[in-house]
Amino acid sequence: MKETTVEGIDRREFMKRAGATAAALGAFPAFFRAQAQGATADQIVKGKIPEMIVHNAKLGVMETPLKILRKYQRTPKEILYIRNHFPVTGAGAWYATTEPIQDDNWEVRIGGLVGRPAKITVGELKKMKLVEVPAVLQCSGNGRSFYAKKAKAPGSQWKHGGMGNVVWRGVPLKDVFEALAVEFDDAARYLTANGKDRPSTPKGSDFIHSFPLHEVLKKAILAVEMNGEPIPAAHGGPVRLFIPGYYGTMQIKWLTDLYVTEKETPSKFQQHAYRVPLYPVEPGEMTPADFNEFNSRPNWGMKIKTVIFSPLDGESVKAGMVKVTGVSWNDGLVPVTEVYVSSDRGKSWTPAKIVKKEGPYAWHFWEAYVALSSGTREIWARAVDAWGRGQPLDGLARWNPKGYEWNGTDKISVKVG
Repeated sequence: MKETTVEGIDRREFMKRAGATAAALGAFPAFFRAQAQGATADQIVKGKIPEMIVHNAKLGVMETPLKILRKYQRTPKEILYIRNHFPVTGAGAWYATTEPIQDDNWEVRIGGLVGRPAKITVGELKKMKLVEVPAVLQCSGNGRSFYAKKAKAPGSQWKHGGMGNVVWRGVPLKDVFEALAVEFDDAARYLTANGKDRPSTPKGSDFIHSFPLHEVLKKAILAVEMNGEPIPAAHGGPVRLFIPGYYGTMQIKWLTDLYVTEKETPSKFQQHAYRVPLYPVEPGEMTPADFNEFNSRPNWGMKIKTVIFSPLDGESVKAGMVKVTGVSWNDGLVPVTEVYVSSDRGKSWTPAKIVKKEGPYAWHFWEAYVALSSGTREIWARAVDAWGRGQPLDGLARWNPKGYEWNGTDKISVKVG
């Protein structure tokens, strides 16, 4: 019997394509044998630095220590976090490297509720007009570990390093559709995207996501470069769907298929895994299996957020006026307008100065000075945007069963002498 994937691609054909990709990247047999639980990041994904925090060696899930992340305005590929859903060993080893996949014949197919199916290759994309989009890439679970003060949510216990600030370069999705003369049916409501990665078992749910069609057409790009070079295999090259302002889970890596649909995909990654409740819940009141379109929503646009870069939590500083720096960002729909810092647990707030930003979707770098006396002191920071959206003083108020979208006021403790 002919075995097919979810998209109807012959399994034998898929394995042939995967083999060709692996050959293009080169063979790393000794390297792949080193991929085991307990291995360092550089042993799991070729080209990563060993100082990365490994959450899951089998899947290649890793985050960047804040002391390293804060050194760069643009996050280099060697330190950028990774979140995969299927193993990087075995058949998936072709993307366990920061080297690019050089394949101009890689195709992105377009189907669903369109007048006629279409396709475009990476080589053809490169010949079109490319745009640059500086933007934050952030895992939906970034900050999950902070929810543990109320109740530990399952999954990788990310601190702040499940993010990066990078520059994507690619073709606006609307330009691609126009070039291919793609016409939508009247029932078209969502864009559903799929990539080349596959579940490790035949019964596993494929990693597929859906997005509001009208919104992604305004800003999504088919990215072919990251930070001025071909997108590394580990980060979704040779082509990745990038929707500025959306959480990283929605930025489909190794893009192969775009479907125009009436409803969201039934994939568990859309219907259960990447959703948050519409109303406050307490631990034990709801599980992801209870989620539906009426009581929850997908992790689409990012919540406004702030992270203190210096001093770091636990560091020692001298008494007096202390310089505090950090970054803030949101979904980019409106500007981040204000950042405030407190040294007295929120009793008073000092306005920070936003000193650098590359665009609406990128990190907004800020700095402020606060007076600190001797002893153990706390520094808090939070931001507000032009719509008045701010960060809760207590991020635990937004606890949810999967530990997504942490955006509580950032709080650190320092030793002042």
